[in-house]
Amino acid sequence: MDEDLERMTREELIDEAKRLRQGIREHRDCSGHDLCWHHPALWALLPDKTDPVPVIPEWPEFIKGCVKYRQSLDEQAPDAPRTNESYDE
Repeated sequence: MDEDLERMTREELIDEAKRLRQGIREHRDCSGHDLCWHHPALWALLPDKTDPVPVIPEWPEFIKGCVKYRQSLDEQAPDAPRTNESYDE
C-alpha cells in the first residue's frame, strides 16, 4: 500500500512529510462547530484514492455520540476556552 514511499527521493519524502503535517495541522486546528464536521480533505492526503461513504447512525444514536464527544472534551481539555457562539451556516 505504501510502496510509493520506497520510490521517493529524500527531497520528495520531505515534501510529502510537510504536506501531511500541514493537513494534520489544519484538522487539529479545527475549533468550535468545525469539530463536528466530516473531514474528507484529511483522507484525501493519502495516495490511495477512495471515497469511503460513512455509515451514519440514526439521529438518536448520532446525538448520543455528539454528547459523548462533548463530554470527552470536558475531560481531556478542561481548561480550554468555552464559547456560547451559536451555529450559523
